[in-house]
Amino acid sequence: MKLEINETDCWEFLKNDGKPVVVYGMGNAAERIIKILNENGIEVADIFASDEFVRGHSFLGYRVLKYSEVCEKHKDFNIVLAFATRLEDVLERIKRIDSEHGVIAPDIPVAGGGLFTRAYFEENREKFELVFDRLADDESRRVYQNVLNFKISGKVKYLYSSTEGSKDSIYRDILQLSDNESIVDAGAYDGDTIREFTRFCGNSYKHIFALEPDAKNFAKLTRNTEGMQGVSLYNLGAWNKRDTLMFSKKAGRNSRLSGEGVPVEVCDIDSLIDEEITLIKMDIEGAEMKALEGCEKTIKKYSPKLYICAYHRNEDMFALPLMIWEYNPNYKIYFRHSPYIPAWESNFYCTI
Repeated sequence: MKLEINETDCWEFLKNDGKPVVVYGMGNAAERIIKILNENGIEVADIFASDEFVRGHSFLGYRVLKYSEVCEKHKDFNIVLAFATRLEDVLERIKRIDSEHGVIAPDIPVAGGGLFTRAYFEENREKFELVFDRLADDESRRVYQNVLNFKISGKVKYLYSSTEGSKDSIYRDILQLSDNESIVDAGAYDGDTIREFTRFCGNSYKHIFALEPDAKNFAKLTRNTEGMQGVSLYNLGAWNKRDTLMFSKKAGRNSRLSGEGVPVEVCDIDSLIDEEITLIKMDIEGAEMKALEGCEKTIKKYSPKLYICAYHRNEDMFALPLMIWEYNPNYKIYFRHSPYIPAWESNFYCTI
Protein backbone atom coordinates (compact mmCIF):
# COMPACT_ATOMS: atom_id res chain seq x y z
CA MET A 1 0.00 0.00 0.00
CA LYS A 2 1.43 3.36 -1.08
CA LEU A 3 0.62 6.70 0.55
CA GLU A 4 -1.56 8.63 -1.89
CA ILE A 5 -2.28 12.30 -1.26
CA ASN A 6 -4.48 13.63 -4.06
CA GLU A 7 -6.05 16.75 -2.57
CA THR A 8 -5.35 20.44 -3.02
CA ASP A 9 -5.51 23.03 -0.24
CA CYS A 10 -9.01 23.89 0.94
CA TRP A 11 -8.15 27.59 0.67
CA GLU A 12 -7.19 27.22 -3.00
CA PHE A 13 -10.35 25.21 -3.69
CA LEU A 14 -12.63 27.76 -2.04
CA LYS A 15 -10.98 30.63 -3.89
CA ASN A 16 -11.19 29.03 -7.33
CA ASP A 17 -14.44 27.03 -7.20
CA GLY A 18 -16.61 30.03 -7.97
CA LYS A 19 -19.45 29.26 -5.55
CA PRO A 20 -20.38 31.60 -2.68
CA VAL A 21 -18.64 30.71 0.60
CA VAL A 22 -20.89 30.49 3.64
CA VAL A 23 -19.52 30.02 7.17
CA TYR A 24 -21.33 27.66 9.55
CA GLY A 25 -20.71 28.67 13.18
CA MET A 26 -19.74 31.58 15.40
CA GLY A 27 -17.18 32.26 18.11
CA ASN A 28 -13.39 32.40 18.30
CA ALA A 29 -12.83 29.62 15.76
CA ALA A 30 -15.08 31.38 13.25
CA GLU A 31 -13.20 34.66 13.74
CA ARG A 32 -9.89 32.92 13.14
CA ILE A 33 -11.10 31.03 10.07
CA ILE A 34 -12.75 34.12 8.54
CA LYS A 35 -9.47 36.02 9.04
CA ILE A 36 -7.60 33.28 7.12
CA LEU A 37 -10.27 33.28 4.39
CA ASN A 38 -9.85 37.04 3.99
CA GLU A 39 -6.05 36.73 3.92
CA ASN A 40 -6.45 34.26 1.04
CA GLY A 41 -8.74 36.57 -0.91
CA ILE A 42 -11.87 34.56 -0.16
CA GLU A 43 -15.02 36.58 0.45
CA VAL A 44 -17.56 35.33 2.97
CA ALA A 45 -21.08 35.67 1.57
CA ASP A 46 -23.04 34.78 4.71
CA ILE A 47 -22.87 33.21 8.14
CA PHE A 48 -25.38 30.72 9.48
CA ALA A 49 -25.86 28.77 12.69
CA SER A 50 -27.92 25.81 13.83
CA ASP A 51 -31.56 26.83 14.09
CA GLU A 52 -31.57 26.73 17.89
CA PHE A 53 -28.83 29.42 18.01
CA VAL A 54 -30.40 31.88 15.55
CA ARG A 55 -32.00 34.80 17.40
CA GLY A 56 -31.96 37.56 14.79
CA HIS A 57 -28.52 38.71 15.94
CA SER A 58 -25.33 39.60 14.07
CA PHE A 59 -21.78 38.25 14.07
CA LEU A 60 -18.84 40.24 12.65
CA GLY A 61 -21.34 42.48 10.88
CA TYR A 62 -23.25 39.61 9.25
CA ARG A 63 -26.84 38.83 10.18
CA VAL A 64 -26.77 35.23 11.36
CA LEU A 65 -29.07 33.14 9.19
CA LYS A 66 -30.63 29.70 9.42
CA TYR A 67 -29.48 27.02 7.00
CA SER A 68 -32.87 27.14 5.28
CA GLU A 69 -32.46 30.88 4.74
CA VAL A 70 -29.06 30.36 3.13
CA CYS A 71 -30.58 27.74 0.81
CA GLU A 72 -33.28 30.22 -0.22
CA LYS A 73 -30.73 32.98 -0.82
CA HIS A 74 -28.12 30.97 -2.78
CA LYS A 75 -28.73 28.31 -5.41
CA ASP A 76 -25.47 26.54 -4.57
CA PHE A 77 -22.62 27.30 -2.21
CA ASN A 78 -19.68 25.90 -0.27
CA ILE A 79 -19.92 25.66 3.52
CA VAL A 80 -16.94 26.32 5.78
CA LEU A 81 -17.42 24.69 9.16
CA ALA A 82 -16.13 26.92 11.96
CA PHE A 83 -16.56 24.83 15.11
CA ALA A 84 -15.54 21.45 16.46
CA THR A 85 -17.94 18.71 17.52
CA ARG A 86 -18.14 15.11 18.65
CA LEU A 87 -21.90 15.18 19.31
CA GLU A 88 -23.66 12.42 17.39
CA ASP A 89 -26.69 14.50 16.37
CA VAL A 90 -24.50 17.38 15.17
CA LEU A 91 -22.25 15.01 13.22
CA GLU A 92 -25.33 13.56 11.53
CA ARG A 93 -26.55 17.07 10.68
CA ILE A 94 -23.20 17.98 9.12
CA LYS A 95 -23.23 14.74 7.13
CA ARG A 96 -26.69 15.55 5.77
CA ILE A 97 -25.70 19.11 4.89
CA ASP A 98 -22.54 17.83 3.18
CA SER A 99 -24.69 15.63 0.94
CA GLU A 100 -26.60 18.75 -0.15
CA HIS A 101 -23.75 21.27 -0.34
CA GLY A 102 -20.06 20.58 0.17
CA VAL A 103 -18.78 21.07 3.74
CA ILE A 104 -15.17 22.10 4.26
CA ALA A 105 -13.77 21.96 7.82
CA PRO A 106 -10.38 23.73 7.71
CA ASP A 107 -7.72 22.08 9.84
CA ILE A 108 -6.37 24.76 12.17
CA PRO A 109 -3.66 23.52 14.59
CA VAL A 110 -4.54 23.73 18.28
CA ALA A 111 -0.93 24.63 19.11
CA GLY A 112 1.99 25.92 17.10
CA GLY A 113 1.90 28.00 13.95
CA GLY A 114 1.21 27.52 10.27
CA LEU A 115 -1.48 25.65 8.36
CA PHE A 116 -1.48 22.05 7.23
CA THR A 117 -1.19 22.68 3.50
CA ARG A 118 -0.18 20.55 0.51
CA ALA A 119 3.15 22.42 0.55
CA TYR A 120 3.66 21.47 4.21
CA PHE A 121 3.00 17.84 3.37
CA GLU A 122 5.44 17.90 0.45
CA GLU A 123 8.13 19.52 2.61
CA ASN A 124 7.81 16.60 5.05
CA ARG A 125 6.76 13.85 2.63
CA GLU A 126 9.65 11.52 3.51
CA LYS A 127 8.73 11.59 7.21
CA PHE A 128 5.04 11.03 6.53
CA GLU A 129 5.88 8.14 4.20
CA LEU A 130 8.26 6.61 6.74
CA VAL A 131 5.53 6.62 9.40
CA PHE A 132 2.90 5.38 6.94
CA ASP A 133 5.08 2.44 5.87
CA ARG A 134 5.88 1.42 9.46
CA LEU A 135 2.33 1.57 10.87
CA ALA A 136 1.16 -1.71 12.35
CA ASP A 137 -1.74 -2.61 10.04
CA ASP A 138 -3.54 -1.70 6.83
CA GLU A 139 -6.39 -0.05 8.73
CA SER A 140 -3.89 2.32 10.36
CA ARG A 141 -2.48 3.17 6.95
CA ARG A 142 -5.95 3.71 5.46
CA VAL A 143 -7.04 6.03 8.28
CA TYR A 144 -3.68 7.85 8.33
CA GLN A 145 -3.97 8.55 4.60
CA ASN A 146 -7.56 9.74 4.96
CA VAL A 147 -6.70 12.08 7.83
CA LEU A 148 -3.81 13.58 5.85
CA ASN A 149 -6.11 14.15 2.87
CA PHE A 150 -8.64 15.74 5.23
CA LYS A 151 -6.06 18.04 6.80
CA ILE A 152 -5.15 19.39 3.37
CA SER A 153 -8.62 19.58 1.80
CA GLY A 154 -10.94 19.99 4.79
CA LYS A 155 -13.40 17.59 3.12
CA VAL A 156 -15.38 15.96 5.91
CA LYS A 157 -16.04 12.80 3.86
CA TYR A 158 -12.55 11.60 4.80
CA LEU A 159 -13.41 11.63 8.51
CA TYR A 160 -16.78 9.92 8.13
CA SER A 161 -15.08 7.06 6.29
CA SER A 162 -12.32 6.79 8.92
CA THR A 163 -14.24 6.73 12.18
CA GLU A 164 -13.74 4.02 14.78
CA GLY A 165 -17.16 3.48 16.29
CA SER A 166 -16.13 2.70 19.86
CA LYS A 167 -12.96 3.05 21.89
CA ASP A 168 -13.80 -0.34 23.42
CA SER A 169 -12.46 -2.13 20.34
CA ILE A 170 -9.20 -0.18 20.69
CA TYR A 171 -8.95 -0.98 24.39
CA ARG A 172 -9.72 -4.65 23.72
CA ASP A 173 -7.95 -5.43 20.45
CA ILE A 174 -5.01 -3.00 20.34
CA LEU A 175 -4.12 -1.90 23.88
CA GLN A 176 -5.52 -5.12 25.37
CA LEU A 177 -6.24 -3.44 28.69
CA SER A 178 -6.30 -5.76 31.69
CA ASP A 179 -7.59 -5.44 35.24
CA ASN A 180 -4.04 -4.89 36.55
CA GLU A 181 -2.88 -1.74 34.75
CA SER A 182 -0.66 0.97 36.23
CA ILE A 183 -1.81 4.00 34.27
CA VAL A 184 -0.41 7.49 33.81
CA ASP A 185 -3.11 9.85 32.54
CA ALA A 186 -1.37 13.06 31.42
CA GLY A 187 -4.00 15.68 30.71
CA ALA A 188 -6.61 13.97 32.85
CA TYR A 189 -9.11 16.85 32.46
CA ASP A 190 -12.08 15.94 34.72
CA GLY A 191 -11.35 12.20 34.75
CA ASP A 192 -13.24 11.38 31.53
CA THR A 193 -10.61 8.93 30.23
CA ILE A 194 -10.19 7.42 33.70
CA ARG A 195 -13.91 6.65 33.62
CA GLU A 196 -13.49 5.02 30.20
CA PHE A 197 -10.55 2.91 31.37
CA THR A 198 -12.12 1.77 34.63
CA ARG A 199 -15.49 1.00 33.03
CA PHE A 200 -13.80 -1.15 30.41
CA CYS A 201 -11.68 -2.94 33.02
CA GLY A 202 -14.58 -3.58 35.38
CA ASN A 203 -13.29 -0.98 37.88
CA SER A 204 -10.18 -3.08 38.48
CA TYR A 205 -6.69 -1.63 38.09
CA LYS A 206 -3.40 -1.53 39.96
CA HIS A 207 -2.87 2.25 40.17
CA ILE A 208 -3.79 5.44 38.33
CA PHE A 209 -1.52 8.50 38.30
CA ALA A 210 -3.43 11.51 36.94
CA LEU A 211 -1.84 14.85 35.96
CA GLU A 212 -3.94 17.95 35.28
CA PRO A 213 -2.48 21.48 35.38
CA ASP A 214 -5.68 23.56 35.15
CA ALA A 215 -7.00 24.42 38.62
CA LYS A 216 -10.70 24.23 37.71
CA ASN A 217 -10.28 20.97 35.83
CA PHE A 218 -8.22 19.59 38.71
CA ALA A 219 -11.03 20.42 41.14
CA LYS A 220 -13.47 18.48 38.93
CA LEU A 221 -10.98 15.62 38.66
CA THR A 222 -10.68 15.51 42.45
CA ARG A 223 -14.45 15.39 42.90
CA ASN A 224 -14.95 12.79 40.19
CA THR A 225 -12.32 10.40 41.60
CA GLU A 226 -13.33 10.84 45.24
CA GLY A 227 -13.54 7.48 46.98
CA MET A 228 -11.54 5.64 44.32
CA GLN A 229 -8.69 3.55 45.70
CA GLY A 230 -5.20 3.59 44.22
CA VAL A 231 -5.50 6.97 42.50
CA SER A 232 -2.78 9.62 42.82
CA LEU A 233 -3.65 13.12 41.61
CA TYR A 234 -1.13 15.80 40.64
CA ASN A 235 -2.00 19.42 39.87
CA LEU A 236 0.86 19.44 37.36
CA GLY A 237 1.47 19.55 33.64
CA ALA A 238 3.53 16.84 31.94
CA TRP A 239 6.82 18.17 30.53
CA ASN A 240 10.44 17.12 29.98
CA LYS A 241 11.70 18.47 33.32
CA ARG A 242 10.55 20.13 36.54
CA ASP A 243 9.77 23.75 35.79
CA THR A 244 7.21 26.55 36.07
CA LEU A 245 5.56 27.58 32.82
CA MET A 246 2.77 29.89 31.74
CA PHE A 247 -0.62 28.31 31.17
CA SER A 248 -3.38 29.74 28.97
CA LYS A 249 -6.71 29.15 30.72
CA LYS A 250 -9.40 28.42 28.17
CA ALA A 251 -12.70 26.65 28.35
CA GLY A 252 -12.59 23.07 29.59
CA ARG A 253 -10.10 20.74 27.98
CA ASN A 254 -8.65 23.43 25.67
CA SER A 255 -6.49 24.97 28.41
CA ARG A 256 -2.85 24.62 27.40
CA LEU A 257 0.72 25.73 27.96
CA SER A 258 1.30 29.10 26.35
CA GLY A 259 3.50 32.18 26.27
CA GLU A 260 1.11 33.99 28.57
CA GLY A 261 -1.45 33.23 31.24
CA VAL A 262 -0.96 31.94 34.79
CA PRO A 263 2.11 30.10 36.15
CA VAL A 264 1.77 26.33 36.58
CA GLU A 265 4.11 23.64 37.79
CA VAL A 266 5.21 21.03 35.25
CA CYS A 267 7.21 17.86 35.70
CA ASP A 268 8.71 14.96 33.78
CA ILE A 269 7.07 11.61 34.42
CA ASP A 270 10.47 9.92 34.80
CA SER A 271 11.20 11.81 38.02
CA LEU A 272 7.60 11.95 39.27
CA ILE A 273 6.81 8.23 39.26
CA ASP A 274 9.37 5.64 40.30
CA GLU A 275 7.59 2.37 39.62
CA GLU A 276 6.51 0.17 36.74
CA ILE A 277 3.97 1.76 34.41
CA THR A 278 1.94 -0.31 31.94
CA LEU A 279 0.03 2.45 30.09
CA ILE A 280 0.69 6.14 29.40
CA LYS A 281 -2.06 8.30 27.91
CA MET A 282 -1.30 11.86 26.73
CA ASP A 283 -3.85 14.48 25.67
CA ILE A 284 -2.01 17.66 26.58
CA GLU A 285 -2.86 20.26 23.92
CA GLY A 286 0.44 20.33 22.06
CA ALA A 287 2.89 19.43 24.84
CA GLU A 288 3.09 15.76 23.81
CA MET A 289 6.62 15.99 22.36
CA LYS A 290 8.06 17.56 25.52
CA ALA A 291 6.17 15.12 27.73
CA LEU A 292 7.44 12.15 25.72
CA GLU A 293 10.98 13.42 26.29
CA GLY A 294 10.15 13.34 30.00
CA CYS A 295 9.08 9.68 29.70
CA GLU A 296 12.18 8.42 27.92
CA LYS A 297 13.55 6.39 30.85
CA THR A 298 10.14 4.96 31.72
CA ILE A 299 9.50 3.96 28.10
CA LYS A 300 12.93 2.36 27.68
CA LYS A 301 12.72 0.52 31.01
CA TYR A 302 9.09 -0.70 31.06
CA SER A 303 7.85 -0.49 27.43
CA PRO A 304 4.38 0.69 28.53
CA LYS A 305 1.47 0.81 26.13
CA LEU A 306 1.04 4.34 24.79
CA TYR A 307 -2.08 6.29 23.85
CA ILE A 308 -0.88 9.58 22.35
CA CYS A 309 -3.02 12.29 20.75
CA ALA A 310 -1.80 13.22 17.27
CA TYR A 311 -3.75 16.34 16.31
CA HIS A 312 -2.57 19.33 18.32
CA ARG A 313 0.43 20.36 16.20
CA ASN A 314 0.98 19.92 12.47
CA GLU A 315 4.15 17.91 13.07
CA ASP A 316 2.51 15.49 15.52
CA MET A 317 1.49 13.16 12.68
CA PHE A 318 5.12 12.24 12.04
CA ALA A 319 7.23 13.58 14.93
CA LEU A 320 5.49 11.64 17.72
CA PRO A 321 5.78 8.13 16.22
CA LEU A 322 9.35 8.79 15.07
CA MET A 323 10.30 9.76 18.64
CA ILE A 324 8.61 6.64 20.05
CA TRP A 325 10.48 4.41 17.60
CA GLU A 326 13.72 6.18 18.52
CA TYR A 327 13.14 5.15 22.14
CA ASN A 328 12.11 1.61 21.23
CA PRO A 329 12.02 0.45 17.59
CA ASN A 330 9.96 -2.60 18.59
CA TYR A 331 6.78 -0.60 19.20
CA LYS A 332 3.86 -1.52 16.95
CA ILE A 333 2.07 1.76 16.30
CA TYR A 334 -1.60 1.88 15.28
CA PHE A 335 -3.51 4.96 14.13
CA ARG A 336 -7.24 5.44 14.66
CA HIS A 337 -9.78 8.28 14.50
CA SER A 338 -12.77 8.45 16.85
CA PRO A 339 -15.91 10.47 15.94
CA TYR A 340 -14.95 14.15 15.76
CA ILE A 341 -14.86 17.01 13.26
CA PRO A 342 -12.22 18.33 12.60
CA ALA A 343 -9.63 15.55 12.97
CA TRP A 344 -9.43 15.75 16.74
CA GLU A 345 -9.42 12.37 18.46
CA SER A 346 -6.93 11.07 15.91
CA ASN A 347 -4.52 9.07 18.07
CA PHE A 348 -1.51 6.78 18.02
CA TYR A 349 -1.86 3.56 20.04
CA CYS A 350 1.45 1.80 20.68
CA THR A 351 2.22 -1.69 21.97
CA ILE A 352 5.16 -4.06 22.16
